[in-house]
This record gives sequence, C-alpha cells and structure tokens, in this order.
Amino acid sequence: MAQRKSSKAAFPKTQARAHAKATEKKVAERREQAEGLEGWVADRAGGWELEARDPSWMENQKFFFNPLMDYWFRMEVEGWERLPPPPALLVGVHSGAPFVWDAWTVGFQWWRQFGEERILHGTAHDMLMAAPGVGAYFRKMGVLPAAPDSIAAALAAGRDVALWPGGERDSLRSWNRRDEAVLAGRKGFVKLAIRSGVPIVPIATVGGPDSMPVLFQGHKLAQLLQLDRIANLKVFPIVLSAPWGISPAILPEIPLPTKIRTAFQEPIKVARDPDKAGDDDYVDRKYEEVRQSIQKGMNTLARRRRLPLFG
Repeated sequence: MAQRKSSKAAFPKTQARAHAKATEKKVAERREQAEGLEGWVADRAGGWELEARDPSWMENQKFFFNPLMDYWFRMEVEGWERLPPPPALLVGVHSGAPFVWDAWTVGFQWWRQFGEERILHGTAHDMLMAAPGVGAYFRKMGVLPAAPDSIAAALAAGRDVALWPGGERDSLRSWNRRDEAVLAGRKGFVKLAIRSGVPIVPIATVGGPDSMPVLFQGHKLAQLLQLDRIANLKVFPIVLSAPWGISPAILPEIPLPTKIRTAFQEPIKVARDPDKAGDDDYVDRKYEEVRQSIQKGMNTLARRRRLPLFG
C-alpha cells in the first residue's frame, strides 16, 4: 500500500471533533428551516451516518467497476506516493453529472489500493442523496452529502474525504472547457480543512468529460424550471450521450469509451489555527493554490492525449 510516512505533528483530533460537533448543529438547524420540496430534499439528504458504508457491498461492485476502469476507460492513476497520512481532504474536478465516472473511478481505485486499511468517503449533491434508490446505493458505497457536517464528521473520525467543490458548474461544464479546473469560486473546503486541521490533496484528472460531452449548459432553461430554488442547480445541460444522441443530461447513459487519466498532486498544508478560516486573504490564497495545482496536473495529463475524444 502506498502511503507516505511522516514525523509531523499528530492530527489534532480534539479540534476536528469540536468543529464536527458545532457544524452538525448548525447544518441541522438550517435543514429544519427548509420547506416544501427543498425541505424534503434536505431532510432525506440529512439522513447520513458514517457506518452506513457496507464493505461487502463495495467488494461486490468490483465485478462491474474493475473491467470498466481497466478496459472501457483504460484508466491510469498516479501519485499514490504523494498522499499524506490520513485524514486528508481530497479536492478535484469531475464531469458527466449525474454519473461522474471520473469521480466514481477515483473511489474504486482507492478501494483497490487500500481496501479497509484506509477509508475514503466520496461526496454527492443533496438531490442525489435524497433520490429513492440512488441515495441508498450511495450510502452503502460510503458516499456522504457534500455538506460541512458530514465531511467534518468523517475527517474527525480519521477518514479521508473526496470533495468536488465545483459541483454542477464543474461536472456539467461545456466540452470546450473539458481541461479546465473549475472550482466555481467555492472556498468553503479551505475553511473546512483549516478548522479540521487536515491537509488538502488536489486531484487532477482528464478524460471524464469525453464520456458524455456537454454541448451547452442551459442556464436559462434552469432558471425557467426554477432548479436553482428547488435543487440549487444553475444549469440544465444538453449533451451528446449513448444511446440517446443529443439529449438532456438527466437521462441514463452508456458512457463513451474515453481514456481517463488521474493524478494525486502534492498535498497542500493549511494553517491549523481555526481563526485563519476567517482570514479572507489567506483563504483566497489557499484556494488559488489548490486550483493552480489541479490545473497544472490537468495540463500535464492532457498533453498525453492521443485522440480528440477517446484519449
């Protein structure tokens, strides 16, 4: 197992647990205030627990994901030796929502690398966590809502968490921006890492957007359907997908056989003083450091591409 040894100061468990407890209370109060469909989504997404993850269920998924990663996506992963000791907050970009194959494959490569020795929790949008069937599957796979309370709790428990701050703006970015690191200006992950006392590991990846190319993002259509108010979605993209051809991105799809390349970048240290989370200049600098690291890694990986669409 590739894991970096370190003589650095021990993970500040007390600080992380205190932050997790405070965050859980704050998020619970916010969810209780939500009403209507928004309240239903918030209530269902808020029903998470770390132990909902089922290792035997995950093990059985290998019969699908191993061939998918090795032969369909021909996936290459590097940078395992750069990982710091757990816990860490892994931050990257993803594509092809709602299926985000390049995110799922990171999770399964991690499982293949570490098994139960080092647990990684992925994260997903509240709409997916609330969806009947889908949410239950995600929970068994160890996926948590992309919310401060669940992420802080996992980090406090000594587990790694993978987060994609760009959300739908990233996962549904237009195909002509496929090699661009889009974090959408969302800097909460930096504050979370500071308050939890963990490093940030940037994840660079390319190829995922080719599995379902986004033709246009549909900002006006999202406004017309009031998706921002109902589900915090600002786009309703039209894509090229199999077997539908040109269609909305919400339909089930067979991913195109793109080649996915992924690389863990050097960890980025953040201050362990919780007060630094309120220092906007410091947070901005760390955010940009993470974004630039991801972009640099993506540029390197993109130069290895041989074919415009299939890698």
